[in-house]
Amino acid sequence: MPPRSPYDSLVHPRTVKKPVPQVEAEKDLVVEDPSSGFVGAVVRCEKDVVHLEDRFGKVRGYPLGPGFWVDGRPVVLVRPKHAAPSGPLRSASGSVYVNNARARVARAGRIHVEGKHDAELVEKVWGHDLRIEGVVVEPLHGVDDLPAIVRDFRPGPGRRLGVLVDHLVTGSKESRIAEQVTGAHALVVGHPFVDIWQAVKPSVLGIRAWPTVPKGEDWKTGVCKRLGWEDDTGYVWAQRILARVSSFTDLEPALLGRVEELIDFVTAD
Repeated sequence: MPPRSPYDSLVHPRTVKKPVPQVEAEKDLVVEDPSSGFVGAVVRCEKDVVHLEDRFGKVRGYPLGPGFWVDGRPVVLVRPKHAAPSGPLRSASGSVYVNNARARVARAGRIHVEGKHDAELVEKVWGHDLRIEGVVVEPLHGVDDLPAIVRDFRPGPGRRLGVLVDHLVTGSKESRIAEQVTGAHALVVGHPFVDIWQAVKPSVLGIRAWPTVPKGEDWKTGVCKRLGWEDDTGYVWAQRILARVSSFTDLEPALLGRVEELIDFVTAD
């Protein structure tokens, strides 16, 4: 066996494999998945998943880690290290968060929303504000019940009633009922969506748009069928939609304005 050369342990610098740099998946960072050719900007980053949106509005989710390119170079995507906020903390609705605040004793005024899902969404985004203001939100199980609810509630000074109605468009049954009960101490407002599901931005859910469901077909069932989601609408709402909502930025402006209007109305006295 020939003697070992003292140079055998040396490695040429060009043969040394450099570590792949880590890059934080900050919003709007343009990333390429070379395995599929998909290129998109970061729209949000969850615990272990990054969501990319391409120029056509299509959103895809990928596990964080290696296998991406940025500026033509391989990188490892990691969760962003968010700096400590320099200003006041904000609640999910965008209002100033009040630390260690005790919930105010409930006002006589109330807000009714059309259905359980509506109530859960309002609680998730505006819950902190509602507790600070002492406003209770109750589900309305059908707009046809509204005249009786208003009559039994007897709105008046210091006892205002606000109501949020789905699909409140001109000429609809909902609009005619709203006109009957709206007064100085009762306010009915609505959003244009068929169901509160539509108030969540499609990009938040990784879809391009909410599908069109023909009139006469159950809208939620039709949506699940066309998107390939589970046929359990309760599960879809809780796991695929509500779980993805973290703040007011995930919701459509047409809903945001109406909820803020109702909170201002019932707390005016």
